[in-house]
Amino acid sequence: MQTPYDLAIIGAGPAGMMAAVRASQCGAKVLLLEKNRMPGIKLLMTGKDRCNITNAETDPLKFADNFGKNGKFLLNALYCFGAEETIRFFDENAVKTKVERGGRVFPESDRARDVQELFLRLIKEQGVSVLCNSRVKTIVHREDAIEKIILEDASEIRAGKYLICTGGLSYPKTGSTGDGFSWAENLGHTITQPALTPILVKEPWVKELEGLSLKNVSISVYQDNKKKDERFGEALFTDSGLSGPIILDMSKSIGNLLALGQAKLFIDFKPALDFNVLDKRLLRDFEENRNKAIKNILPGLLPRKLIPVIMSLAQIDPEKKGNSITKDDRKRLRLLLKEFPLTIKSLLGFNKAIITAGGIPLKEIDPKTMRSRIIRNLFFAGEIIDLDGPTGGYNLQVCWSTGYLAGEQAARAGG
Repeated sequence: MQTPYDLAIIGAGPAGMMAAVRASQCGAKVLLLEKNRMPGIKLLMTGKDRCNITNAETDPLKFADNFGKNGKFLLNALYCFGAEETIRFFDENAVKTKVERGGRVFPESDRARDVQELFLRLIKEQGVSVLCNSRVKTIVHREDAIEKIILEDASEIRAGKYLICTGGLSYPKTGSTGDGFSWAENLGHTITQPALTPILVKEPWVKELEGLSLKNVSISVYQDNKKKDERFGEALFTDSGLSGPIILDMSKSIGNLLALGQAKLFIDFKPALDFNVLDKRLLRDFEENRNKAIKNILPGLLPRKLIPVIMSLAQIDPEKKGNSITKDDRKRLRLLLKEFPLTIKSLLGFNKAIITAGGIPLKEIDPKTMRSRIIRNLFFAGEIIDLDGPTGGYNLQVCWSTGYLAGEQAARAGG
């Protein structure tokens, strides 16, 4: 039976749009299905609305190392279309890029919308058919092949190949509601679903620190008095816990620990100073400011917003003068500066997650093609795959790389 499309792509996020562009470049007749009113909605929220396109690490092997033991799955996609090719792709298509701290690559304009508009233009130029406001109700399959897609309005879509790029469960307001997971399960795939997400803590006073950004801090997670994870970098207090790069990167391991029991988190606000050096610094500051209240001395060491909380936890009167601070006061203060304790309550959940970890197990996808090992005319790309890297452009690169490879292979593959 003749099908109207060579490839039907479900999900017009970064992976789906890249796959559509590449497949059409390879000569395929492509249909792009999107449940939102337009493609690329989620892109507008990435990188704090600036779109952290990729990371400047252009060596595929080193790039893949950031994904741990699962990184080797990415190598075929990275060698096909890695960070170097991605940066060149945007530069050649009039979205000039720049590199910031940590190798993060952004558009020079600092506008995520420029990235979205580029893909909208390329999709149009390549003649990709786009159906927005189109929700998939069912994917019909027989044995090891998909026969058709049935939309919620009862219309049917038939294609030679199908590609699921629906993302995970992060930012559900953008349409990432995990539909692809249930479809994949119905097709015989298995799913895991943790996420990179902020955390909630039990201490109620954390609300006083909402919005406080921390730079160059070290955060450790303990369980049963044993250190289980540690990261250095940036974090952010929320009204009920913590977020920011360190926390997001640790959230998966934190979730695993919470499944086993209680876990505590400790912040080292001064990781460059050991306890002895920090004590000498405190002694010097108090000596040089003998007649000042301690609340007016500590801004040299800490953000002002943090000082009232530290004073309360250390049981020190914030009006106490520098020359009245005792050895025990210093000890309690020093401990809080180096081991600020928080009790982890839970992960915040998918509605606040920036990336979904988990997804389609790697063993069920051919890394050379992104083709399903279970359904012969099905491919996967992007966040729905069980791959998650650190923040800094790594996860979006997975979308570009797997989308490009899947689009190319789906366009060229036989039945």
